[in-house]
Amino acid sequence: MDKKGKLIVIEGLDGSGKATQAQRLFETLQAEGVSVRKISFPNYESDSSALVRMYLRGDFGSDPSDVNAYAASSFYAADRYAGYKADWGRFYEEGGVLIADRYTTSNAVHQCSKLPESEWDSYLEWLFHYEYELLGIPAPDVVIYLKVDPEVSQRLMTGRYEGEESKKDIHERNVAYLERSAAAAAYCSSKLGWTVVDCARDGQMRSVEEIGDKIRKIICSIE
Repeated sequence: MDKKGKLIVIEGLDGSGKATQAQRLFETLQAEGVSVRKISFPNYESDSSALVRMYLRGDFGSDPSDVNAYAASSFYAADRYAGYKADWGRFYEEGGVLIADRYTTSNAVHQCSKLPESEWDSYLEWLFHYEYELLGIPAPDVVIYLKVDPEVSQRLMTGRYEGEESKKDIHERNVAYLERSAAAAAYCSSKLGWTVVDCARDGQMRSVEEIGDKIRKIICSIE
């Protein structure tokens, strides 16, 4: 990769394996001698995610639509801005490679789902102008969308929480919301040129290795 910093975003619905694949890619690039860091959003260990945590646990309402798309977007954007200023920004500006488990692209997917489709384009224009131009955080060089049908991701999340549905946040427990988010993700992937990796076959997840190999081939094309 050239000396300018690179930002690789791994995106997908809840339960799609983003964290696993981001970690796998990080370890692969690190072993190859790349100056690389992995970042994740929201950053639940930082005070900057306080409003996100309140939103997801239902402090502002038990349904995602209780907080409008623009307000919720601002919660997540502030968390990213804080990370850029206090943590990973210098590394990126000095030429490092960042692998992000979620990014502004998550706002695109999850907040579009709250809006009529006729408003998606204007929302996306506002979102990317707000984060990349007004706040000044970097735009991704590549976005890899891990496509998993909502019913598959719900099953995986239920397994993750060992059947305790109460552990799911207001996004994770709302199947209708996840289905709308999946439709928004398909639109965003097409409109914004994201690279889609189909992670399931016949209702079952492909292996971690198979998905990871597809991601590595994508990354090779931008190196």
